[in-house]
Amino acid sequence: MSHANLSRRNFLGMGAMAGAAISAPLRLSAAALKMPATRKPPPIKLGLASYTFRNFTRSQMIGCMQQLDVSALNAKDVKDHLPIDPMQEKQAIADYTAAGINLHAAGAIYFPKAEDDDIRAKFEYCRRAGIAVIVAGDPTPDNLPRLEKFVEEYDIRIAIHNHGPEDPLWASPLDILKFVKNTDPRIGCCIDVGHTERAGVDVVEAIHKAGPRLFNVHMKDLADLNVKESQVAVGNGKMPVRAIFEALIAIEYRDFVDLEYEIHADDPMPGVISSFAYMRGLLAGLG
Repeated sequence: MSHANLSRRNFLGMGAMAGAAISAPLRLSAAALKMPATRKPPPIKLGLASYTFRNFTRSQMIGCMQQLDVSALNAKDVKDHLPIDPMQEKQAIADYTAAGINLHAAGAIYFPKAEDDDIRAKFEYCRRAGIAVIVAGDPTPDNLPRLEKFVEEYDIRIAIHNHGPEDPLWASPLDILKFVKNTDPRIGCCIDVGHTERAGVDVVEAIHKAGPRLFNVHMKDLADLNVKESQVAVGNGKMPVRAIFEALIAIEYRDFVDLEYEIHADDPMPGVISSFAYMRGLLAGLG
C-alpha cells in the first residue's frame, strides 16, 4: 500500500519511526505503522492544547482529535471549546464525554483581580468540568497567598505558565519556582518549552529543577530557539525533544505533555499530525 493510501490513524499510531526523520519519505506498509499490541504504554502521556484549534469550533476540534487518536485535552475558553458560562460549559462537557475526551487541564486562565469572587468563579468553572490542573497565565507573587486558599479548598492544582522574555514576571520556570517553593505543593508550573528556551534557560535543566512542582508541559518546536515566530512542527526544529522526554521520565512525571501548535491557525492539521507522529515515535523508542 502506498503512503497516500495510509489512514491517518495508522500514521499517528506508529512506533516504527523512532529515531527517523519526520521529513523523510515514508515507504512503510500499513501493518508496519501500527503499534505492536504487546508494546508497553508510552512513558509520557500526550495531550492537546485546545488553543491549537482556536479558529475551529468544538465539534470540528473533536473531529480532529478523533482523527489524531488523542483523547486528552487542555481546554481554553476560546471559540466554544469550554465556555465559562455554566450552561454552555455543561453542553461542552457532555460533548467531550460522549466523544471519550478527558479534560485534564484548562488554560491559560488569567487572574488579574485580587478578588475572591473572581478567583472562585474560575475554580468553580474548572470544578464543574472535573479539571485537575489550572494553567495560570498571570498571577502576581502578591496574589499567590489568595490563590493558595482556593487550591486548598478545591484541591485543584495551579500550574503557572511562563511566557518568555516578554513576560516581566514569569519569563522562565525558574522565576516561578523562586516564588512557589514555600507554598502548598499543589502550586507549581507549566513549562512552555519554547518560551523557556527563548528566555535563555535550558529547558532540560528547568524540568529537573521543577521536579514535583511540574504539573503541565506545553510542547512546541522552533527553527530558531531565540525567535518566537520561527515555530515549526515538532521534530522539524532545534528543540531537544528527546532530551525533554528523557528528563520527564527521569523525574517520574505523571501529567501531560500538551502539543500547543500556534501556527497555521486556519489549517493546523498537517503540522499537528507530523508533531504527534514524531513524539510518538520518540516515545516508542524510549518506552
